[in-house]
Amino acid sequence: MARNLSGKRILITSGPTRADIDAVRYISNRSSGRLGARIAIEALALQARVTLVAGRGSVTPAPGDVSAQEWGRLRISKVETVLDVLQTLQQELTAPERYDALIHAMAVLDYVPEQVQKEKVPSGKKAWDVRLVRTPKIIRQVKVWSPRTFLVGFKLEVGKDEERLHEPALAAMRTARADLMVANDLTRIKGEQHPAIIIGAAGNVLARPQTKSEIARDLCCILAESLA
Repeated sequence: MARNLSGKRILITSGPTRADIDAVRYISNRSSGRLGARIAIEALALQARVTLVAGRGSVTPAPGDVSAQEWGRLRISKVETVLDVLQTLQQELTAPERYDALIHAMAVLDYVPEQVQKEKVPSGKKAWDVRLVRTPKIIRQVKVWSPRTFLVGFKLEVGKDEERLHEPALAAMRTARADLMVANDLTRIKGEQHPAIIIGAAGNVLARPQTKSEIARDLCCILAESLA
């Protein structure tokens, strides 16, 4: 089995996205970016060159988390909205120097407000109706922009055991033409504990990590073997 990612360019997305409601308020999600940061650190340890696209407020690696040499192989790009993510990934994936893999761990909002109030909505209102509209599925554009980039997707569900996680994760993987899918259940994620299954293109379970560190380790090992 390949032991490192030397010479490989890895693009990782991580953390939350936001969408404004008015001049001071926004909607977001619960993603902290900790898992994406762990994956980036693990990829750097395996000698990859890493670009981390991180949502605003998310955890990112600090100089003390990695060696000076590893820090020199890391670039962090900050984003906030779904449009930011879309534009950043399109720019990165259509650039002349190809990425070997994209690990799309970011929690991209599925719905955003249809209209954004330019001013602050008064707090004295008894009710405020906000209409949400769907956002584009960015992961489905990856193979359009860069067909040869190895794609890892993430599928988060709520209240589902492994058997019920597998089916929607496999469906999402095939729709996005992803090469791997990491499926997990929100109710089982507590701090470092992060049970997940890593599903291969054939639908087989390649690993069952139980923590964020184990997800990062198992994912990067599978990636190294796949890209060898």
